[in-house]
Parts: sequence; C-alpha cells; structure tokens
Amino acid sequence: MEKISVKKGVVLQRKGDINSRVYFVESGLLRSYTIDEKGKEHIYMFGPEGWLVADSCEPNAPCQLFIDAIEDTTINVVSKEDLLKEGPDINALLRRIDTMQTRIIMLMSSNAKERYEHFIKTYPNIIQRVPLKMVASYLGITPEALSRVRHEISQKN
Repeated sequence: MEKISVKKGVVLQRKGDINSRVYFVESGLLRSYTIDEKGKEHIYMFGPEGWLVADSCEPNAPCQLFIDAIEDTTINVVSKEDLLKEGPDINALLRRIDTMQTRIIMLMSSNAKERYEHFIKTYPNIIQRVPLKMVASYLGITPEALSRVRHEISQKN
C-alpha cells in the first residue's frame, strides 16, 4: 500500500479511466460520482475516514465513476490486483456493501425526508463538511427540495 496526500479538488479517477486502484481514507473526505449526458452530477457515495472508495470495475477495465477529494485527504492506495492477493479488509468491504444496499433500497422506496434522515445517520460527521448541493445530489433531489426538507425538520425540533 502506498500512502499519499491529495489536496481538495484533486481527481483521482475519471470515468473511462483504466483504473484498478482502491483508496482507503485515513483522513479527509473522498466522493465518487458520475455525470450524465446532460451534465448533471450524481453522487454515488462519500468516503470519510475509515472507509474505502473504489469503482466496482474489474481490474484493467474502464471505470464508471469519477473519484475526487472534497477535502485535503490522506489515503492509502492499493491496486486491485495486490488487494486480491493480500485479501480485502472485510469490515470496510462489508460496510460499503451494506451502505450501498441500504441506499439503493431507500432510493426506491423512501421519500426525501427519510433519505435525508438516513444520510445524517450514515454520515454523521460530514454534513458540515460538504456543500448542500452535494448532499442533494447524493439524495437524488434538487437543492430546493433539500432546503424544504431541512426546513420541515427544523420546524419539528
């Protein structure tokens, strides 16, 4: 594994890259996302401290996601080939799978308020670290809809 530090805004992977790396976040914050044909950004996941971020593409296959740093970040980088030889960090892998499975189910069956509340539980330490536009993208709603949800929640507290 190679430990590197990257500055906020550095793109580690672009859609279409032949990339077979896995990023273990030591400090800072990564995100993975895609951009559709209309130029709209869709955030797939955030990667705070202790998480791993990777595209699910096979080693040496074109990637589907962009991965970038949204804060100055220290990461441990390993190639997928080396990771498979050494064996994966099962806890990080299971946490990622569980988070993504829950998110997909929520996108299919939950309203915006429920998705936002789940986001707060899943990522309790990053709500103040990312722009609300990114949170809205992650939730699959507009920034205006997120504003309404946040206002509704604040009125109940």
